[in-house]
Amino acid sequence: MSEKRNVFWENDAPPEWDLDWGVDEFCMWATFQVDDVVQKMRWIAGGEFSMGSPKDEDRRWEDEGPQHRVTISQGFWLFDTPCTQELYQAVMDDNPSEFKGEKRPVESVDWEMAQKFIERLNSKLSGLNIRLPTEAEWEYSCRARTLEARYGELENVAWYQDNSGGETHAVKQKTPNAWGLYDTLGNVYEWCLDGKREYNSKEQTDPGLSGKNSAGRVIRGGGWGDSALYARAAYRNANHSSNRNNNLGFRCLSSARRQQTSS
Repeated sequence: MSEKRNVFWENDAPPEWDLDWGVDEFCMWATFQVDDVVQKMRWIAGGEFSMGSPKDEDRRWEDEGPQHRVTISQGFWLFDTPCTQELYQAVMDDNPSEFKGEKRPVESVDWEMAQKFIERLNSKLSGLNIRLPTEAEWEYSCRARTLEARYGELENVAWYQDNSGGETHAVKQKTPNAWGLYDTLGNVYEWCLDGKREYNSKEQTDPGLSGKNSAGRVIRGGGWGDSALYARAAYRNANHSSNRNNNLGFRCLSSARRQQTSS
């Protein structure tokens, strides 16, 4: 197993945080562990996509356009689920969530709390280099190369107002997208790194990596208490970084590199 793992990493040796890795019907995956909690991440290869919604998309908002071409220049690892309460507890020794459950997404966390989680997790696992995804990285990952408002039928992919029963649910209960990511739509909104910006039609590469643009930080994906309108890949909103809500969580991205080809 170790020989197989070695060819996967750019420096021919797996990093300290790598617990295991593999390839399945979705894509490559790798895991890390904190105490007894194991988190899986998916490798999201870089590429291009049309960000935003077309003018004829049902229930779209004006700030979702104009659609524009965006290049994600580098691949990255992304949590395959929102951060769970058991992982947050293992890292922070705390659980602020209103709807308790180890496998449920952590919620009632503001943007600054997410940053503290990231700082502490990075200090625990050398080379992991996690952060929040930018809004562009988030939408690119959510779409998984699809062009429609959602990557599947709403009832199959998301916990939202009509099926949630007024609360969050354990992750991985709905159908994942083509890259093996669960709960990108519904269950809880997810904080992004950057502030909300006004779209224009110009092609862009890696927008939002500065983490700036406005006081409000972008949130994406819709939540358990919202209508179908919000559970769309292009829907976008922003909250003040100190806002805490029982339908607001996050997932993390790792910039740790891997081999572009492996055998």
